[in-house]
Amino acid sequence: MKMTVYVRNVPIGGDFPVTVQSMTNTMTVDTVSTIAQVNGLHAAGAAMVRVSVPDFDSVKTIKELAKGNVPIIADIHFDYKLALAAINSGVDKIRINPSNLSKQGISEVVKACRDRNIPIRVGVNKGSVKNNDFSAANMAALAIESASLIEEEGYNNIVLAVKSSDIRTTVEAYRILDKLCDYPLHIGLTEAGTKQSGIIKSSVAIGSLLLDGIGNTVRVSLAADPIEEVYAAKTILRAAGLDKNFVEIIACPTCARTCIAVEELATRLEERVKNVTVPMKIAVMGCIVNGIGESKGARLGVAGGKSVSSVFLDGKVIKTVKNELIIDEIMRITEELLK
Repeated sequence: MKMTVYVRNVPIGGDFPVTVQSMTNTMTVDTVSTIAQVNGLHAAGAAMVRVSVPDFDSVKTIKELAKGNVPIIADIHFDYKLALAAINSGVDKIRINPSNLSKQGISEVVKACRDRNIPIRVGVNKGSVKNNDFSAANMAALAIESASLIEEEGYNNIVLAVKSSDIRTTVEAYRILDKLCDYPLHIGLTEAGTKQSGIIKSSVAIGSLLLDGIGNTVRVSLAADPIEEVYAAKTILRAAGLDKNFVEIIACPTCARTCIAVEELATRLEERVKNVTVPMKIAVMGCIVNGIGESKGARLGVAGGKSVSSVFLDGKVIKTVKNELIIDEIMRITEELLK
């Protein structure tokens, strides 16, 4: 079992659930916009938010964010003094890449974090590799080596990450690292790409690790609105069976037997139940031929007919309803079940 670290009041590791995080893409010096995005990401489901600190003008925003309700991670590169300024401003976690900080700089950052018991996330990625050995084994070894620099300062409040834009390398690196340490692991695929391709690639990488029982906090990195990262991460956790507190809409892929607008109905139902945090499965099936049988396991569902459709509960038809009234009827029954 991995050790547990706390980002303010949010636990990472141990027996705790895998947490979702994201990162702002606003200019950090724009305090109003950055605060608004942080709050939006938190409302969407991010347990913590990372904010880049590229200069000292950005530190004033970190100070304001630290007053809020969302745990903030300061992303630091090259200048350890920026990390010290962020720590003094009340940030909840520091992310560093030891390859671009001097040993003295690392020592100063560790001392400051130790004084305030702030976790340090060591992020090793392909850009960290200086000997052109981009193998999974070497990336994992670099993460352990970096952690040892922090341990030498008498501190072990650490989270580790080894990311590549290559799926296989990323997965193999995390599998190796998982066996080498007890530190909680931040998992993800770096530079995954734009929304559609990035989500697919991230799902393969992150999903593989989660099904192996690897990973304690996750970020889906997309060249898109960061709120999409949060939605994608939540969906991946649900697909991996690690989050069951939601209404899952399943739907048939449709064929020539389809009698109702399956895609439209399923999409509308997903929107109606997106904020429900009770475990339930609702099926939207296009025809009566195999509809009920194929959706066994669904608490509630509908199997389409030409003008009226069958509504079933726990595998048994309980009534028929006109096709234009399917959504309203399913929602009415859902609300009854949730009482």
